[in-house]
Amino acid sequence: MTILEIDERMTGSAIAEVPIDGRRRVTLEEFWLLSEGKAQMAPSPEMLDRLQCCRRLLEELTANRRLIYGVTTGFGPLATQHIDPELSPLLQRNLIYHLATGVGAPLSVEQSRGILAARLLSLSRGHSAIRVETFLFLTECLNRNVIPVVPSQGTVGASGDLTPLAHVALGLLGEGTIWDQGRQRPAADVLAEKDLQPLALLAREGLAMVNGTSAMTAIAARNGVLAGRALEVSARLSVLYAEVLRGKREAYSMGIASVRPHPGQIWAATRLEGLAGDSTRLACINDEATVSVDSETGLGDDRPILQDPYTIRCAPQILGAVRDLIRYHNEVVETELNSVTDNPIFFPAGEEGEAGTVRHGGNFFGLPVALASDALHPGVIQLALTSERRIARLCDPKLNGGLPAFLQARRNGLQSGLMGAQVTASALVGEMRSDAGPASIQSIPTNNNNQDVVPMGTIAARKTQRALDNLFPVLAIEAIALAQAVDELAEMGEAGISRDGLRLVRWVRQRAPRILADRSLAAEITAIAQAIAEEDWSENRIEVD
Repeated sequence: MTILEIDERMTGSAIAEVPIDGRRRVTLEEFWLLSEGKAQMAPSPEMLDRLQCCRRLLEELTANRRLIYGVTTGFGPLATQHIDPELSPLLQRNLIYHLATGVGAPLSVEQSRGILAARLLSLSRGHSAIRVETFLFLTECLNRNVIPVVPSQGTVGASGDLTPLAHVALGLLGEGTIWDQGRQRPAADVLAEKDLQPLALLAREGLAMVNGTSAMTAIAARNGVLAGRALEVSARLSVLYAEVLRGKREAYSMGIASVRPHPGQIWAATRLEGLAGDSTRLACINDEATVSVDSETGLGDDRPILQDPYTIRCAPQILGAVRDLIRYHNEVVETELNSVTDNPIFFPAGEEGEAGTVRHGGNFFGLPVALASDALHPGVIQLALTSERRIARLCDPKLNGGLPAFLQARRNGLQSGLMGAQVTASALVGEMRSDAGPASIQSIPTNNNNQDVVPMGTIAARKTQRALDNLFPVLAIEAIALAQAVDELAEMGEAGISRDGLRLVRWVRQRAPRILADRSLAAEITAIAQAIAEEDWSENRIEVD
């Protein structure tokens, strides 16, 4: 990740600055920091010069009364109406007004901050003809955490995310609502308190604000980072689960992965073997094993099983396939973050021919992000259902290798241990499955059939986000179950858990004590789920006090 510098603000917290030059590819990791409010945008002078050059092109074209969609015409099917350039400021304001029709619960502050950041990244490419002053105002709002409230529903993602982006613009016009310390307050009041003049839109700028895929892209970008964290946690839980049940290390064989060389499976086999590390509970490969049978019957009954259940044996295949999905998703979304996604698109002189030109097209059509989100969604569910199956086996005394039922050995029956938590995990997976249909194929023509196909990209991204919201509590329940299992094994005198496994148990124990008597686990599950989502699990070691 490229970071320009680290400043110490008055709060004493380090704030990263992400350089924005309109050419460098901003990464998902940088975007995550921007959306979390842990980084600020730092526009380069060269990028601002390119914005000014593009704006001059628009001014020249409008001075010549050129026909330009959304500048000298109405919008959508009303583009048959030509508009005097003198009326353009009113045209742009009316665009925001008629599109600000969102409903439903608001998006999170982080998602809304991400939407503004994503819009700025697209505008920074220098093809949207926005004024430098407007770009700098939007940047200041992002950097000073002046974030409009954005309803979560109302966009089909066809001409971009018109509705949510209109609410972003409405707040910055001083006419919507803005987040302030977790409260929704009138935008005019917040802007006044921060000595910010409300945004004034001139020609093209309203359309530049709303006509892009920034809402779906922002939500999907955050999904990609969270999915990566969930995958890393799943790998750690998978190995510890195998250790508890004395699984066979053979599953992590690089020989097996190399003859089915999907990149994700190779990564997973390497990662799992590395996490297994110094474990002595995992059965080593035994190439000397021979058949043992009765001399009379020729059969050997009740011998140790040769292969583990799929939750152990197929861990590299499961985690690897999900990793390949995450990689595909993130490549698409990162490309979209660094793209021009509005219409029309302006090319100053030298960028497409000798003279400056304007081109009308469909870069706002959100299908790449819609398909990527729909592809990631079942991968997220797969992590959850695999975790739920591991929880179920750990709780079942017929399958868990001698551990007590529901991992509670004390007064079992009077106490029920993790019985309720297992039900919660099953309920979460059931909810995820019921929401699993792809959004990108749900096209409903709109806009008087001007938008005769629509991609539903923001709906797809939000569905994946909901799946992630449900995945983390499932992983938290499994983490609690495994910590409980390790503690029970220790009490039974069994050892040999890997160093990484023991670190994970200590990490859990900092947030959830051992269950010696039944208690409500709701708050602990929520706390661990939140901590899993917030932790950077990419390194081999996790932070344990």
